[in-house]
Amino acid sequence: MAPGAWYFLRVLWEEDGITQRDLARRVGMMEPTAVIALRGIEAEGWIHRIRSETDRRKVHIFLTPAGRALREALVPEAHAVNALATSGLSTDEARMLRALLRRARANFPTGD
Repeated sequence: MAPGAWYFLRVLWEEDGITQRDLARRVGMMEPTAVIALRGIEAEGWIHRIRSETDRRKVHIFLTPAGRALREALVPEAHAVNALATSGLSTDEARMLRALLRRARANFPTGD
């Protein structure tokens, strides 16, 4: 799996069918870069794209059954990675680390 696929899948598991532009914004990626990543994810058979019938500029991204099924396998893996990364930290330290990472991530442009 391409490392970036996780970010797109995670958003789609919560909000399937959002537009390509909104999806790019939600993962913090410029839309042209997101299009390239989405092509790879589509080639894996995890998503399909459908152009809006009411606004041809909009493309909606939908999970395939295979893309939906990945959630059951990948979410526990993500929890395991997070547990490993924070092992040896107190609960407060782990909470602070997550807060600092969220703040650092907010510094990156989202392509708006």
